[in-house]
Amino acid sequence: MKRTPSSAVSSVVSSAVCLAALPLMLSVLAAPALARLPPLSEEAKAKAEETKARGAHGDKVAAYKLCLAMDKVAADYRARARSAGKEVRPATETPPCTDPGAFVPAPAAAASAPAVPVAAVAAAPAAPAAAASKP
Repeated sequence: MKRTPSSAVSSVVSSAVCLAALPLMLSVLAAPALARLPPLSEEAKAKAEETKARGAHGDKVAAYKLCLAMDKVAADYRARARSAGKEVRPATETPPCTDPGAFVPAPAAAASAPAVPVAAVAAAPAAPAAAASKP
């Protein structure tokens, strides 16, 4: 099938219309993704904090295991170099590997309890006002 000049023009025009409509269609499809979510409940916030703490502890454990592996590889390298008769320089001093221990979640009561009792906060502003009224 041979293209005529009019069919070439119409295909260019239809391509331009499709390209012009593409951003409009994408914005309509993306609008629900921009909707606001309701605020997190206290339980969800506590769960998120625990997950964050578990991730941080996992990072510490991974760093500890990496430290142990590097020490083992360095010791093996130095031992092989000595046995091969190569000159081995003294090792560079590095901090010792510290074991982060087992993960201990924060107590739930401390997370949900306010830092200052409400009664103390309510009584605190009244005391300066009573002292200021005395001549």
